[in-house]
Amino acid sequence: MMMLLRTVSRFSSLAAASALLISSALLAAQTDKPGSSSSSNQNSSPLPAFTQQKAPSLVDPTGPAISLVPSETLFTMAAALNVCGYDEGLAESDPIRQKLRDEIRQTLTGSEDARDKRDKLCLYIAQHRMSGTERDISQYISLALYLTPPPALETSVELPEMPPDSTQVVEILPLLRAFAAAVDLHGIWLTTHHDYDDMVNGIHEPLTKMILATNYYLKMPASTYDGRRFVVVAEPQLSPHIVNARVYGTDYVVVVSPVNGQIRMTDVRHTYLHYLIEPLLYSRSNATDRFLPLLKEVRDAPLDYRLRADIVDLTIECLIKAVETRTMDTGIPAYVTPTDERRSDFERIQRERNTVAQKMEQVRQARLKHEMAQGYVLSQYFYEQLGSFEKDPASLKDTIGELVYSMDVDHEQHRARAIVFDSKADEDVLRRSAPHKLSGLDLAEARLSAGDYVTASALARQALVANANATTTEAAGDPGRANFILARTAIMTGKPEEAIAGFQKAAATAKETRIVAWSHIYLGRIMDLDCKRDEALSEYQAALAVRDGQQDTRLAAERGVKAAYAVKGHACEADADDSADPDAKPAGPAVAPPAPK
Repeated sequence: MMMLLRTVSRFSSLAAASALLISSALLAAQTDKPGSSSSSNQNSSPLPAFTQQKAPSLVDPTGPAISLVPSETLFTMAAALNVCGYDEGLAESDPIRQKLRDEIRQTLTGSEDARDKRDKLCLYIAQHRMSGTERDISQYISLALYLTPPPALETSVELPEMPPDSTQVVEILPLLRAFAAAVDLHGIWLTTHHDYDDMVNGIHEPLTKMILATNYYLKMPASTYDGRRFVVVAEPQLSPHIVNARVYGTDYVVVVSPVNGQIRMTDVRHTYLHYLIEPLLYSRSNATDRFLPLLKEVRDAPLDYRLRADIVDLTIECLIKAVETRTMDTGIPAYVTPTDERRSDFERIQRERNTVAQKMEQVRQARLKHEMAQGYVLSQYFYEQLGSFEKDPASLKDTIGELVYSMDVDHEQHRARAIVFDSKADEDVLRRSAPHKLSGLDLAEARLSAGDYVTASALARQALVANANATTTEAAGDPGRANFILARTAIMTGKPEEAIAGFQKAAATAKETRIVAWSHIYLGRIMDLDCKRDEALSEYQAALAVRDGQQDTRLAAERGVKAAYAVKGHACEADADDSADPDAKPAGPAVAPPAPK
């Protein structure tokens, strides 16, 4: 009992770190569930339901509708990713990226403290690597867009209002702040800012030309402002092969990595077309209800779930695909009329001009066929209608009603039914990042991460009561998850006996293998702190036996088997010498980083 009492005195440091890890992992799991992505409402409102989302911190509420900016916050996050092994596209990147890496490396060479801060930061990033793809980077970009400027680097909105992917890595913030201070990233930014300004100036003209050309084709004035914003953020420390485009409520944000004044303009334009076209169709969402039978025809298409479930979003995407196809660069040089033409050459010149036009149209038709096979089954309809639109002085805003109301839905449904869909979808540059409304245990997780232990505990207990009163297995939910939340709340509030009981119940009843594994890991660490090494080993081995397939779980359990979990200032007699060595502490995410104050 005396050992257990000593354990209580060490619980605050263990608990502060432990809640952040699993709450992050579980919130991450929620974003993959159907319904976590936003979709438009089926009513006559001018904008979809997700417009209530708060704007990213870099959006200036008093600024212009369209802007091109650098961001010190994104610079800081990108520098952290680069120092931790993010090398994608490095050989093709702007020279400024390597220059910054060299400058930070030089600072690290002369500072042991900076190297220590870097190692902790990089360990976190390594343990939160999900797929080995750009998704691993995009979640940090999403988080950076919702941070206050350095050195604070705090979230600019409450956790439930954050984009779901950003909540998966929000625990990196104390480590990021410590690293940025150790290498003086703010100072590096001040000395590098003029390079960023030159970079922005270099892409300003081609970006402006794209915007003007797009507005000219759609016959829509670029000066129209309705409270929405289109922001392009330039960050050369990211791969130039990737454009990270998001819709945050009414704000459209595109993160690009320029190289010699060049960016992936087609991807930026795709997002800009969404910015222009979405309000026109969302305001007529009721009129698209008669298109609903088309959703039945795209059930087997490789479309995102949102597009297969929401006819307004599908219609928007089809119209954008049609605009892009009609205005695409076919790669065929335009026909140039000879300067010395004569009347006798007229028929030959016309034949040559028609031949070039036919070749261009063949390229466009091949692209259109591909879009239809992807599931954008209204693309051909809009493509045909745009041919007439191009000859009419009316703008798309004035024409959109006719495009929607005049469609022969039966004809388009018959055309869609004849399509053989592709088996794999193209990558979509644009992602919607509207948060889903949290409730039940999802809300309990969010409140626990925010430090609201009373609410988190109350919600978890409500879930247990609802589970006990449920009449079916499906309605029962997961009592193990509720007990897991209660156990971590007990850690936070210094109640080790309740924590042990909660983790034991979670390990015995949880439906998710990750919860089962981490319940055993936490029990192992509690046993280690209570100097019950044999029992601790049994728990770590049980965690390994669960095999939840996650790297951070395996590393934490393996380190627990290798060495007893230790907290500075507390040691058992048998491992007192080892516990003084900070390297002997497990490096799993439950001990680093500490919870933000």
